[in-house]
Amino acid sequence: MSQSLVKNLIHLTFSTKARALLIKDDVRTELHKYMKGVFRVWECPAIAVNSVEDHVHVLFCLSKNLALKKIVEEVKRSSSRWIKSKGPNYRNVYWQAGYGAFSIGQSAVPNVIRYIENQREHHRRRSFQDEFRELCRRYEVEIDERYCWD
Repeated sequence: MSQSLVKNLIHLTFSTKARALLIKDDVRTELHKYMKGVFRVWECPAIAVNSVEDHVHVLFCLSKNLALKKIVEEVKRSSSRWIKSKGPNYRNVYWQAGYGAFSIGQSAVPNVIRYIENQREHHRRRSFQDEFRELCRRYEVEIDERYCWD
């Protein structure tokens, strides 16, 4: 085959440092648009982006030419710089060092989009830590909580 065809769908989540409640409504929509732009520039189109005050969820298609670590690093670096430019209320926004990234199949896309879109409602009942534990359990990823919550 002379052509390489790839579709790597990734459900990504990461929080603010120490889960500080810093992502406010006045920048939320613009932040999501900005992040989508970063994913697009790196040829990793974002399918869904949403956040609550302390974390972000993204469903995107990872480019066959890029390591997952690189796109996460670029999105976090660029969006951190961008949000700090939004005024004094945002100068202390930092992302946690780590992240969770889970591969999904095409048939799961509608459910993951719905899950990402319903973050505000979802987090009326559950903390980010509990949600992340559940995602790791669901995707069968072992976590060591001593190193998970920076």
